[in-house]
Amino acid sequence: MSQNPENLVEQVEKTTKNLSRPPLEKWNPELSGDMDLRVSRDGQWIHKGEPLGRDAIVKLFSTILRREEDGQYYLLTPVEKWRIQVEDTPLLAHSLKVQGTGEQQVIELTTNVGETLEVGDEHPLEVGSYEDSGQPRPVVRVRHGVEARLVTAAYYDLAEHVVEQTIDGKPVLGVFSHGNFYKIGQGG
Repeated sequence: MSQNPENLVEQVEKTTKNLSRPPLEKWNPELSGDMDLRVSRDGQWIHKGEPLGRDAIVKLFSTILRREEDGQYYLLTPVEKWRIQVEDTPLLAHSLKVQGTGEQQVIELTTNVGETLEVGDEHPLEVGSYEDSGQPRPVVRVRHGVEARLVTAAYYDLAEHVVEQTIDGKPVLGVFSHGNFYKIGQGG
């Protein structure tokens, strides 16, 4: 098979047409090679220097994407495994909603591929920082090692729900979702 995204789409659609999510955990093909596909920091999926023209392809590719222990990203089918380049995270979380209050609140994020994630055990939130700038890097785990980075607007929306807790005798800033406390920074 070639590195053509259209061919990969056809194969995935045939293999997964009756499944809600492709069973990536069961797929372990040998590496087919490197695909000339890059996800830029701003969330653009670029094939051979051109943005992928169809949102449906990006959405489908997001369901067959796995980040492995080597830190690399791969598009998988039952018989193929293509390494792609990702500058930061392959997905972006661009909107945030909060339902409820206090420890019982639930934070919901929507990704650039239209997937809704509730921050919790399955989709934990982590706020690290970029090594080069020290700027915050808020991400939520999606699945199979893949993360979605909160865009600036969503991060500012999140900041409106920050509370201070004392953990190990130290003040910590964070947010609650599904009863879990997610640290965002040090408190006063």
